[in-house]
Amino acid sequence: MWGGRFGEGPAAIMREINASIPFDKALWRQDLAASKAHVAMLGACGIVAGEDALAIEQGLSRIGEAFAAEGVPENWDLEDIHMTVESRLAELIGPAAGRLHTARSRNDQVATDFRLWVRDAIDQADAALIALQKALVNRAGEHADSVMPGFTHLQTAQPVTLGHHLMAYYEMLRRDRSRFADARARLDECPLGSAALAGTGFPIDREMTAQALGFARPTANSLDSVSDRDFALDYLTAAAQCALHLSRLAEELVLWASQPFGFVRLPDALSTGSSIMPQKKNPDAAELVRGHSGRIVGCAVALMVTMKGLPLAYSKDMQDDKPPVFEAHGLLGLSLAAMAGMIEGATFQTARMRQAAEFGYATATDLADWLVREAGLPFREAHHVTGAAVKLAEQRGVALEALPLADLQAIDPRIGEGVYRALSVDASVASRASHGGTAPAEVRKRVAEALAALENEA
Repeated sequence: MWGGRFGEGPAAIMREINASIPFDKALWRQDLAASKAHVAMLGACGIVAGEDALAIEQGLSRIGEAFAAEGVPENWDLEDIHMTVESRLAELIGPAAGRLHTARSRNDQVATDFRLWVRDAIDQADAALIALQKALVNRAGEHADSVMPGFTHLQTAQPVTLGHHLMAYYEMLRRDRSRFADARARLDECPLGSAALAGTGFPIDREMTAQALGFARPTANSLDSVSDRDFALDYLTAAAQCALHLSRLAEELVLWASQPFGFVRLPDALSTGSSIMPQKKNPDAAELVRGHSGRIVGCAVALMVTMKGLPLAYSKDMQDDKPPVFEAHGLLGLSLAAMAGMIEGATFQTARMRQAAEFGYATATDLADWLVREAGLPFREAHHVTGAAVKLAEQRGVALEALPLADLQAIDPRIGEGVYRALSVDASVASRASHGGTAPAEVRKRVAEALAALENEA
């Protein structure tokens, strides 16, 4: 393709380092779509004769059928998916194939193909996120009343409901979806027609190709068009943030599935055993989701470092933009699917969760609040009194609500019989009825809102 300038072919090492077909063949659908849009525009503008434009379009369709059936051939001498398509087109229709590249460079061609691919990847991620959100919301609705300990520092803090806990991840994924949506909105400009870096002297219609490919508008600066990879970085940073959220949920499932916690049994289909210990049921799917998050973050960092020092416009370093995006997309898709399966198939051990909440002195704050509200103590004094009550209960190995009234009054005589209405875990969660709180009624309200939002989007 560029032999006229060179007296001899590339060295074997140059051939190997230069070829991107092993990974950029993933862009074949996008490359064919962009080429069809481009040649249709060339024909409409009279830049390419109508019969040649038709032959090119028909040839591209035949190539697409072959690639779909047989895969994309890897000829490293052709370097990339763009020249692979053009070479095959020439075999099918002859010299007219050479007219396809009129008013176009591989620089704007790959920028367009890659944007199209990332746009599809965002849509796939959003669909997978919706599936996981639905799983979380449905299980939250089932467990709006199920009491469990809420933690800070992984120490029992206050009782919450399992439904409230699961809905926290729904909110995280809602933000993840908004980040992907923002990334999609920003990439909604078409680079095609920017050519190598300066635009083209042919009378092309960039609005036509942008519209044909589903973009809102053509890009505004040809230099930026071919050198921009912000859309890929936007995708990767959204994917990395999403992966962090998935990792947090995965870590909790790993902890909850362990014998000391015993809060959940994960589905057999997403667990593994041990080659030597027959009693083992390992939460490997959750652990792999947790591990994938590190790789996805690494993909984002890799592309950031690749792009950080590049002058305008295109540099060959940018050939390395696609592998981290492809890798992150594959890992994120697996992680989202695995997590949805675990949430849908999990068996939550609600009796064990309640027991952990009851014996973790999770209602200590409720005792302090009762002393403030009913006995008129300043909160700091109430905090001190409550600490003494917790210490006594701990010494006796009982829950706070199991302490006799006489013993509580020995700590502070202002404690009355009514305190017991505040010390049960059910009373505690029911009292947290502020907006966004853990009270079952609030959880059901938020579940209904979430289901309605998901239904409206569908």
